Amino acid sequence: MNVLMALSQREVTGAEVYAVTIADELISRGHKVFVVSDTLTKPCKATYFPIPFNQRSYLSRLKQVRQVIKIIKDNDIQVVHAHSRASSWICSIACKIAKIPFISSTHGRQPVHLSRKINKSFGSCTICVCENIKEQIVNELNVNPAITELYRNPINDQDFLFQLSDKQGLGLEHFATIKVTLVGRLSGPKGDVAFEVLERIKDHSNIHINVVGGSELPEKFQKFLNYPNINFVGYVNNVPDFIKNSDVVIGAGRAAVEGLLMGRPTIAIGEALYEGLVTKDNIASALASNFGDINKVKETHFYYERLIDDIYHAVAMSPDELTHLFEVVQKEFSLNNIVDAIEHIYAREYVKTKHYEIPVIMYHRVASSEQEHGIHGTYIDKDKFINHLKYLKSRNYQTVTFEELANNKYKERFNKGNKWVILTFDDGYVDNYTTAFPLLKEYGFKAVIFLLSESKYNSWDADDKERPEKRFDLMNDEQIKEMMDYGIEFGIHTKNHPRLSQLPLSEAKEQIFESKAALEQRFNKKFITFAYPYGDLNEDVKRLVKESGVSFAVATDSGDVVFDKDLFQIRRIGIFPGNSMLTFMRKVSGRYNFIKMRREQKQAQKAAAKK
Repeated sequence: MNVLMALSQREVTGAEVYAVTIADELISRGHKVFVVSDTLTKPCKATYFPIPFNQRSYLSRLKQVRQVIKIIKDNDIQVVHAHSRASSWICSIACKIAKIPFISSTHGRQPVHLSRKINKSFGSCTICVCENIKEQIVNELNVNPAITELYRNPINDQDFLFQLSDKQGLGLEHFATIKVTLVGRLSGPKGDVAFEVLERIKDHSNIHINVVGGSELPEKFQKFLNYPNINFVGYVNNVPDFIKNSDVVIGAGRAAVEGLLMGRPTIAIGEALYEGLVTKDNIASALASNFGDINKVKETHFYYERLIDDIYHAVAMSPDELTHLFEVVQKEFSLNNIVDAIEHIYAREYVKTKHYEIPVIMYHRVASSEQEHGIHGTYIDKDKFINHLKYLKSRNYQTVTFEELANNKYKERFNKGNKWVILTFDDGYVDNYTTAFPLLKEYGFKAVIFLLSESKYNSWDADDKERPEKRFDLMNDEQIKEMMDYGIEFGIHTKNHPRLSQLPLSEAKEQIFESKAALEQRFNKKFITFAYPYGDLNEDVKRLVKESGVSFAVATDSGDVVFDKDLFQIRRIGIFPGNSMLTFMRKVSGRYNFIKMRREQKQAQKAAAKK
């Protein structure tokens, strides 16, 4: 996708580090990312456009809205992600005009006043970096909880080496001096915190502190220059080097997380709270406040009198407890997991805004005569199929296979010029080769056909004594190989078409794993797509399909409207013999599932009301 990140800042902030970290990871995954901000201090692979969001006159704001709209149009931006109040206000207006989704990340406690309640500017989704923020905006700004998500500041733990100090846990007597690193700005509320910390440390000659942060030394800090145990480092890019050489880290937000990732005892003090030495007992509270930066109520609670004792207790903390804390923050702040979630949010909000998603169409047989119609309606006449292909060709649709969407290529489905549709056929009937295949070749189209590894004909319904279908043969290996050579993808449809959720798990596993192994051996290629017979599945069956090693699995009427909400339960749109051409046009429009799912919800509500 093409993503625009928006910030308003004049010096480095946690929000900028957050945005740049996400941007670089998105770019590594194939997305195009652009950044707009007053300044950009951190190195970033994204294209940067300067916009002075901190100029807040009405004329300036009007100009900023126009600038953002131009960037959106010129770069085919599909989603805007803002990280500050000023940029959110501007971008929310620009996105309404451009008719694209706007989301925000909320990094701190929000001011509560009438204008903020009227124009919240959080977008269709806001990502809160900790629990206290989420609780505050819901309770005090009346933000709908349904549009809030909780994902922390993502950190690439590969950048930080977890390595315990040789003296860790041995006790205070083993430390002639305790080396402390304080990370944070020297301006604003964080500057006040830093000042109070230094006030309490200055007279303890056995505690040596490096103060990392702040481009200039404010006047009130000048007095600390006379203390040999206090060293002002200033702003640096190599903060991990200072943490590595520390015995204790003091900081909030990202700084605290980095300390714990590197195996250092960490004292969390932020703009709002003194969480103190982070331990197994208070890690949940520390996470909720982003290590002291955010309180859920407009109050501050500082207990600086505990600071020296916390430093002494820190060096006595056991290596086992530090290892536990490392595992907690590694999981909570995982860059990979958080960006996975943000990608899903982008796609979901784009789909919701545009009411469009790539249509995945489901056929079975293509009948060239009435004798091939059958009883169950799992067919379409050849003439109708021709009209379908003609329509797709005339409207510049491009048929794609799941193999072509692998390795994250499906994320390109919204890009300009990509008018994609996936044509799927279940069961692998002979007419897929004799009737459908020549037509697909004629129109230059591809498809995905799901095969049964053991069945030679439609035994699952032809041999049904209660409601037997006509017998229809399935394709042989030579026919399948010819279609493979052309570019038709083949997927797995079990051994002989059972209802998987009704089988014992051991039998369901055999159906899934053995059919995959048999097909891959017969055709000497990897099969990456699976179709649930009858669209029948449950969570256990889905788990087995994931474990089998495929990349995609398709259902029928179940699954989310968003294609990649769950790649192992992709919703399909069935084509039936009674469908008119107008119905087909609706079904491939990319909007059909929105209508269908609304209809299903209304029917479910009526059924519930009757009960």
